[in-house]
Amino acid sequence: MISKYLLSLYLLLITYNLKAQQEVYEWRTYELEFFRSAELLHTYFEEALIPALNRQGIDQIGAFEEAGEGLPKKVYLLIAYKDIGGFQDSRDMLQKDEAYLQAAEGYLSAPETEIPFNEYAANLIRSTSGFPSLVKPDPSAGLFELRIYHSHNEDALRRKVKMFNDAEFPIFEDAGLSMVFFGADIAGNHLPSLTYMLAVTDKEAHSKGWDAFLQHPEWKRIIKMEEYANSVNDITRVFLKRLPYSQL
Repeated sequence: MISKYLLSLYLLLITYNLKAQQEVYEWRTYELEFFRSAELLHTYFEEALIPALNRQGIDQIGAFEEAGEGLPKKVYLLIAYKDIGGFQDSRDMLQKDEAYLQAAEGYLSAPETEIPFNEYAANLIRSTSGFPSLVKPDPSAGLFELRIYHSHNEDALRRKVKMFNDAEFPIFEDAGLSMVFFGADIAGNHLPSLTYMLAVTDKEAHSKGWDAFLQHPEWKRIIKMEEYANSVNDITRVFLKRLPYSQL
């Protein structure tokens, strides 16, 4: 018969493992060069990288471009790993995937003058207890909003993440703002910060949803709480639309 001590230890290990297995999102930003075609990059994503990641069991990959006509043009890739280990293993698996290497040969062997970007930026984002898993958006969603909340230090970020975990997610739901993913950035640019994505049908639904959010009684209550004061000092937002081969 298992002792109470061993049972408690077993339950503690399960809890620890569940916490350790938080999803990790890789958010890539490719800033495109002027006067260079991006077709090579799109072909690489659609025919080589995304199918290879799908073979690894990574099956919810988002591909986006900005909804407006801003310059320089950018392409965004969202890769959802089941945990940090999945992210670490993925690149090694790509190098052993013969189908990937064959499909990607045109991109991997292309001269510098044909690559449509100089470099890409990547942020790693870890999901939180309040929103632990990516949710695939409804097919009717035609507009995506990426929001990055910057905090002045790590404690301010901790408090803002707690504000989301304790109270904000139901407000988004009530307001009709569907969340795709949420998490605290663990590597990348402009730390400390958190990042999340919303999906709505169009600009009208977006405006209506944010109006409802700001008028929500629960938001009006928590925004006055001292615990959450001065937890965000800047917000970056980008409006996006799906690329044809996006899986989100």
